[in-house]
Amino acid sequence: MREYKPKDNLQKKAYYNDRFWVAPKLPRRSIGESGFRTNEVLSLKRVVEVKEAYLELDHLVIIIDAKDNFKALKHIKEVLAYDMLMEMSAVDYIAQKGGFEIFYELLSLSKKSRIRVKTFIKEGEAIESVEPLYRSADWSEREMFDMFGIVANNHPNLKRILMPDDWVGYPLRKTYPLEGDEAAQWYEVDKIFGKEYREIIGPEIRDAAMVDRYDTKRFALLGHEVPYGAEYKEEKTEKKYQEEGGVGLFGIRLVTPFDDKKIQKNLKERK
Repeated sequence: MREYKPKDNLQKKAYYNDRFWVAPKLPRRSIGESGFRTNEVLSLKRVVEVKEAYLELDHLVIIIDAKDNFKALKHIKEVLAYDMLMEMSAVDYIAQKGGFEIFYELLSLSKKSRIRVKTFIKEGEAIESVEPLYRSADWSEREMFDMFGIVANNHPNLKRILMPDDWVGYPLRKTYPLEGDEAAQWYEVDKIFGKEYREIIGPEIRDAAMVDRYDTKRFALLGHEVPYGAEYKEEKTEKKYQEEGGVGLFGIRLVTPFDDKKIQKNLKERK
């Protein structure tokens, strides 16, 4: 049996550790001295400082300083013709580096090419919004704020997009508990019905692997079916899970009924 640990205010306690398998890094290759990839990097270097540039599975990755993110992406869009922001988000490296890695995945339809721009900020620092350059950054930056707590300066409507406005903590940080704290277990009950209904409804089940055999509203136990929301009963129900006569096509039997005892045969030993 696992040792019980109190869940009081878990979202403010850092307990991250590398208990999961960490995938090995992909090999990095130099961009070389010629070709359009090299020209793109040289062009960007005239505008901002490029800390590092390399190829990862033939995908160009460029690392820049966080203060230059807007200037760099403006050049990449207007000069290098990467006109679509396909994805942007962050990765939590608070335990290892004390901050977040922010990445932008950009696509050029004319060149049929992609660029990934990366930068790093310390915890508590903000980054400039790129929403004026790419409209798709609107919701992406709101999600980054909601899930990681990263502020995008000059965003037109920076507020939570998935979690309630009064939610405590940021769910995609590695310090965030998988099952939430005590307040999270009662959040919907308190908001929808009120605290006086806690004993009637009970706490929210936050374990995704939890299956309650007596819950007839969300689960069905094969062989013990009851109507939706009815009281659970132990008696086994007589119900077949196959068409009468077997599953067939154009009158031809393809599958023999599994409950036909006349054709069942039990082997005494495995052949």
